[in-house]
Amino acid sequence: MSSTPQDFTRVGRVIRGMPASDGAGVRLTRVIGTPQLDMLDPFLMLDEFGTDKPEDYLAGFPDHPHRGFETVTYMLDGRMRHRDNHGNEGVLVPGSVQWMTAGRGLVHSEMPEQQEGRMRGFQLWVNLPASEKMTQPRYQEFAPDRIPQVQPGEGINVKVIAGRIGDVTGPIVQPATEPVYLDIELAPGASWQYALPEGHNAFAYLFEGDGSVGDGADARAVASQELAVLIGGPVFRLQAGGAGARAILVAGAPLREPVARYGPFVMNTKQEIMQAFVDYQEGKF
Repeated sequence: MSSTPQDFTRVGRVIRGMPASDGAGVRLTRVIGTPQLDMLDPFLMLDEFGTDKPEDYLAGFPDHPHRGFETVTYMLDGRMRHRDNHGNEGVLVPGSVQWMTAGRGLVHSEMPEQQEGRMRGFQLWVNLPASEKMTQPRYQEFAPDRIPQVQPGEGINVKVIAGRIGDVTGPIVQPATEPVYLDIELAPGASWQYALPEGHNAFAYLFEGDGSVGDGADARAVASQELAVLIGGPVFRLQAGGAGARAILVAGAPLREPVARYGPFVMNTKQEIMQAFVDYQEGKF
């Protein structure tokens, strides 16, 4: 496939995350859901957590409610046990992913299944359309061996969590936003390009090494722990620097609906948020 300069995505903005804490004081870096980048429709929040210090994560995320959106947890290191008030329970191990559709509401906890060692991963919040906000809660959960990997070239390894590369399709399915979620690892100096679905909003978050996003004169350097908001053409290109690069590439169809959110509830109107509080207090989750 030959690409012209206008085919390539460009970096609209580069954003560095902000220190934050959630749950019972778990320290993390919030990259989407900040004053710098409130949301990127349909993505409401992106948190990166990563520490070798048990005191930063041991308190975990005790029981808390959700309604009206989806949470996507991708574990890189460590183990996390999740439970909810519908009787669902499981352990996320390194390399596993959980795509939880909160829908009409549930109460769940996410607690470390370890006392020491490294805990690292991402949590992404994805909005649901108004027509699906009160759907039945459900989980799509996959162990590392269920997530396909492709090597499209020398020094390139891509885990396909959602979306498609050639004949390889990721296990996550969500027709409302048609997500793409790829974990891209490049050896020093290697580059890779990927055609994003037309009309999707997209970002790349570099979490190891360094590199550049874009092509030719439009390429822009992106450092570790920086998020690039992608604009322009559909062809994403990542070139690794001298230390190699590892990034997540995430894209989704925008919903273009009003967003009302307060804490763990994301609806379309303020009235629906108030109803969520009432339903939660009355034990209807």
